[in-house]
Amino acid sequence: MTPEQFAAQAPIHPNSLEDYRTWEALLQKWNARINLVAPKSLPDFWQRHALDSAQVLPLVSDSARTIVDFGSGAGFPGLAIAIEAKHKGADQTVHLIESAGKKASFLKTVSRETNLPTVIHSDRIEALPTLNADVITARAFAPLPRLLPLAWQHLAKDGQIILLKGEAVGAELSEARKDWGFEAQQTPSLSDDSGCILTISGLTPQ
Repeated sequence: MTPEQFAAQAPIHPNSLEDYRTWEALLQKWNARINLVAPKSLPDFWQRHALDSAQVLPLVSDSARTIVDFGSGAGFPGLAIAIEAKHKGADQTVHLIESAGKKASFLKTVSRETNLPTVIHSDRIEALPTLNADVITARAFAPLPRLLPLAWQHLAKDGQIILLKGEAVGAELSEARKDWGFEAQQTPSLSDDSGCILTISGLTPQ
């Protein structure tokens, strides 16, 4: 997939492509020194990473003020949400949580180079004060039984959780429902036939 094909398919602001190009160039440079993503996935950045991240954008309400991305790594999907917020002029702040210091430095560099509305936390999620998130996002962070207690710590009342999940999502949902009540909706992935976007609302401990 080319950058132009990505821009035609992804639900992004028409002026945002240059920020994605900057993100991709910095990822290429930094990944040679630190392991941000699997090197073999770099040539497929536009579909495997950019489109995979951007597909969550229609599910993030414009009324959401605080968005928290768990285990941000190279910024998927948190930086995509921040790029969209910047170009829409939305009153949103995206908190990127990444405990690995070098990865957090990468996130700070991309955010600075593209002037994004982000706050980067180089700390463990459970060590942070409550962030009162309207939306929590994550990709390849943790199975639901481990993720939901952390989300509960930071989620605002009536907040939503938006996750990029693979084919194990059914088993994760079954296990998580043993301890949590919630509503779940699955949206087919645009970038991976075996994946989905999982939206969770109404989270309550059982």
